Amino acid sequence: MSEVVFMGTPDFASGVLEALVHSEYHVKAVFTQPDRPKGRGNSLQMSPVKETALKYGIDVFQPKKIREPENTDLLRKLAPDFIVVAAFGQIIPQSILDIPRFGCLNVHASLLPAWRGAAPIQWSIISGDRETGITIMRMNAGLDTGDIISKAVVQIHPDETGGSLFDRLMPVGASLLLETMKKIEEGTASYTPQPAESTTPYASMLSKKSGLIDWSRSAGEIERLVRGMSPWPSAYTYENGKMLKIWRAEVTDGNAQGSCGPGTIVSVSKKELLVQTGSGLLSLLEVQPEGKKRMEIDAYLRGYRQAEGVRLG
Repeated sequence: MSEVVFMGTPDFASGVLEALVHSEYHVKAVFTQPDRPKGRGNSLQMSPVKETALKYGIDVFQPKKIREPENTDLLRKLAPDFIVVAAFGQIIPQSILDIPRFGCLNVHASLLPAWRGAAPIQWSIISGDRETGITIMRMNAGLDTGDIISKAVVQIHPDETGGSLFDRLMPVGASLLLETMKKIEEGTASYTPQPAESTTPYASMLSKKSGLIDWSRSAGEIERLVRGMSPWPSAYTYENGKMLKIWRAEVTDGNAQGSCGPGTIVSVSKKELLVQTGSGLLSLLEVQPEGKKRMEIDAYLRGYRQAEGVRLG
């Protein structure tokens, strides 16, 4: 039975870890990010991967910096056959990549060399891609630049959100990983070098500020931002100085008459609120006022007076 050390942090990685636990492989140890303060009370919260590891009684290590020499020494003592990495959140140094007998594998949520980086799922939606997928890669010292071993293509639905695509990619990644590990053990895996340059911009890490809507963008771009940023960090704007989150929206043909600037509310009825963008109109379908719950637009309009000419942002 081959032994595995797993490195990962978020929900996506915890699903991959679950698959490994229930497979023929033995997960010897898990490395994940340190517990982080969260919520209004700033209480420490463990990562989803740590929760999964503890559930199965697996030893957990949480180094602030994986590249510190003591972590390399520890991994040499563990002597895994594989190191599997899925959204770990730290760059793995060459000294660690050289340890496992079958190499260090990365489960990456894009079709490399597209969307190298920390947030490939969200950026593929925001950019309007029609397909994405999973790549299993043999890691090198670069950032998502190692040899490609296997890929699985997944179509992106027209109403896809970051959350829904995340949920669909997770089991695909877990299944493809296990198939690929078996091929590596059998000596039938092939390794395809990546080109030096990515085919897309870098999929940079998201922050809360990433969801701020720029109304000078087109209606299509903003609608994709709304979907890509759901459920986190969420797309938002401001109305009279208060945050208004936008959870669902729809592109509407045409533009407002006159000289309404981007972000201007141009039409309000009992069940519809249209906003002028840099190009086209955006119909808001589900919103969340600051300090309130998410609500459909008709419920919002019953409780919050809106007037044409008000400018968001």
